Amino acid sequence: MAKRKSDLRLYADELGKGLVGELDYTKEAANVSEFMQAHAPFPFIRVPKVHLHLSRKRVLTMEWMAGENPRDLIDMSTTEAMDHCSSYSKRQQSDARRRLLDLVSKGVEASLIQLLETGLLHADPHPGNLRYISSGEIGFLDFGLLCRMQKKHQFAMLASIVHIVNGDWASLVHALTDMDVVRPGTNIRIVTMDLEDALGEVEFKEGIPDVKFSRVLGKIWSVAIKYHFRMPPYYTLVLRSLASLEGMAVAADPNFKTFEAAYPYVVRKLLTDNSAATRRILHSVVLNRRKELQWQKIALFLRIGATRKGLHRMVASNVDTYLDYSANRGAGLFDIANLVLKFLPSKNGAVMRRLLMTADGASLIRAMVSKEAILFRQQLCRVIVDIIYQWMVKASGQDTIITRYSSRVSMASGPENREIFSDCQRILRDRRLKVISLKVLASARKDPVLMLRFYWASFVMLVAASALAFHRMLISLSEAYFGPTVSFASKRYAVAG
Repeated sequence: MAKRKSDLRLYADELGKGLVGELDYTKEAANVSEFMQAHAPFPFIRVPKVHLHLSRKRVLTMEWMAGENPRDLIDMSTTEAMDHCSSYSKRQQSDARRRLLDLVSKGVEASLIQLLETGLLHADPHPGNLRYISSGEIGFLDFGLLCRMQKKHQFAMLASIVHIVNGDWASLVHALTDMDVVRPGTNIRIVTMDLEDALGEVEFKEGIPDVKFSRVLGKIWSVAIKYHFRMPPYYTLVLRSLASLEGMAVAADPNFKTFEAAYPYVVRKLLTDNSAATRRILHSVVLNRRKELQWQKIALFLRIGATRKGLHRMVASNVDTYLDYSANRGAGLFDIANLVLKFLPSKNGAVMRRLLMTADGASLIRAMVSKEAILFRQQLCRVIVDIIYQWMVKASGQDTIITRYSSRVSMASGPENREIFSDCQRILRDRRLKVISLKVLASARKDPVLMLRFYWASFVMLVAASALAFHRMLISLSEAYFGPTVSFASKRYAVAG
């Protein structure tokens, strides 16, 4: 500790607070109430209630919280348990492994909520103070000491996670400086070079570091000792908590990665928090110096969230409402396109709308007409087919007859994406998105060739959508007047631009 030149007074203060908190149960009761109130919006975090009328300075009376100890789940789920305890069947072992991984997943998210949302951290998050409740909640025990974070440290920690995932070591050092970890006067360039040497060998899988958190922590720790980094109490608590959770998970699943479990939450935070500090972090990642949108990174953000339930709350107005984006839907880009259509006009889409207004319009058009965006154009074309078809049905005055007899003519976007039609209609009526579109087109007009490519891609989509909508209209009229005597198979198509 002295070798790192840390301020011993900070550790002495924390130790003193801990001793007082452990000896005075009235303070612990107040901590329980504060922690419970701060995390009430997150229903999967469970805190036992305190019976104040039965509690005193030397007596703390709380409700009994029935749940499984993580150590018991580890014993049940490991192979050694099967070898030495025949009372555990394979099914019991599998169920215990599932519950343990669910506990760890919720524990990681709870740690990130404490770190990035509430700023109120449980100061002793070892396995003995956690419980897995049968309803799928994670319970916390022992509130003798809480750690309170400053807002600037919360944003700096968020930035550091993003910079580690993106391999931006220079920005990581600046984030560590904002966290009061790197001492003033430290040679930032040399520290950056050492971090790059230590972490540059980390491999990435689907845009996420394919490495154990404990290994990354060890490499950062070696650099910290070399350059006498300070270790604020909240910093060590967070690192210890995540490392402890990863250790529990690895017992059940050797392939578990903390970054893989944590990053979807970070993505959701970046895309929904409309504060200036969070927007600054997001813009530093997805925009270059010319304010051109780096489409690959924003697509990566959305894909990570959509495939790992990271964005399941983004369109919801509160934490109790979820989007139906289950993991078994796969990682297809169609899901991302659907997510964008839902997200842009929603209340939580303010961050994305600001990003589109800030980004260079030409780069947005260039991304739209690129080869990488062909699947997005296909999905957009499907939505246009539905819009034109619905308009033709209403214009013909045969909507009642067609609705009655043509039930087998499905939406072009598929039955699982039936909501996309209404989402697109909402987008077309949204004045904010109209303003963004006009700004983007005005910016792109400086490049005639790019505008020509945009008009051509739009023309191809419109022609293809019109033809398909007309084809579906003929099918509907045929079934309405002659009966459904012919089976029409759904057609697949591609739109290039």
